[in-house]
Amino acid sequence: MKKEIIGYVGSGEFTREDAGKLTGINLAFGELHRDGSVTCNGCKEKIDLIPQIRQWNGDLRIILSMVQADRDAFTVCCATEEMREKAAAALVEACVKYDLDGVDLDWEYPCVPSNGSAVSPDDKHNFTLFCAQIRKALDALGGKKHYLTIAAGADVYYVNCTELPELMEYLDYINVMTYDLKCGFHALAGHHTALFSNVGDVFRNSCAQALALFEAHGVSADRLNMGAAFYSRKWVDLKENGNHGLLELCPKGGGYGPDYGILVEDYIDKNGYTCYWDEEAQAPYLFNGSTFLSYDDPRSLKAKAEYVKEKGYMGIFYWEHKCDSTRTLLDTLYKELA
Repeated sequence: MKKEIIGYVGSGEFTREDAGKLTGINLAFGELHRDGSVTCNGCKEKIDLIPQIRQWNGDLRIILSMVQADRDAFTVCCATEEMREKAAAALVEACVKYDLDGVDLDWEYPCVPSNGSAVSPDDKHNFTLFCAQIRKALDALGGKKHYLTIAAGADVYYVNCTELPELMEYLDYINVMTYDLKCGFHALAGHHTALFSNVGDVFRNSCAQALALFEAHGVSADRLNMGAAFYSRKWVDLKENGNHGLLELCPKGGGYGPDYGILVEDYIDKNGYTCYWDEEAQAPYLFNGSTFLSYDDPRSLKAKAEYVKEKGYMGIFYWEHKCDSTRTLLDTLYKELA
């Protein structure tokens, strides 16, 4: 069975060849405001390109991914029946206006006050009610199928802060964000999007572990997409620990590193950086004696694709399309999954 290949697409080039290799794109991003209104300032460039994209690939699913414009927008819009109806109506209006195939909610932290969000414990149930209202409004459009999906944090907090079995009554599928598994929250240099966990990692998480977690909480494998990273994470001011910086404590968390296209041009076995392969994690990394870089490459994506097929998952999605100017990573996914 053909697997999904879904890309987050924001600014940057998007071509006929790209459209032909993807099954879906998530436009990044539309903005949900605390008054229930919706704007699309972040993805206007690609919205204007939709008629052309439809000509290139009439089967391509084009979904609007929503983030919050205000730090409490999701919490406020979920909180009451009035706000849920207002926000759902605005989302459906955007679908009609821009010829979209559905809505994706990128609420990474319901109930969790991370990244400056203003949240409530009531988010857990209210999120279910919000998705139910959006589903109702999308179905009322009639005609072609309209999708409702979410991007979900790939850890225990997310399955505990949502009602996954109930949500799946209204969602078509979940994109599990199996990247940033090591990030600014972690002062331990490690793989941010590895297929498997390292035995010696005290903060274990991986693509395989995260997807299994969602299955254990009631989501069937064929409605789960694994995340891939077209960018890197970096840890600095490290010392050689006998394992080229891997699993070394760092003075601060992992920031964003270069995009894959830049890694190829300036970093992979260049300018003092050596590329290493972690057989256990099925992941590459770079180290120059003080800076550690974690990323996906064709070899790790091939391993992810094989795992997705073996376990019956829906497919692979990635963040973000513009990060790989070489198109090597998309070509790999297409070769392995199409």
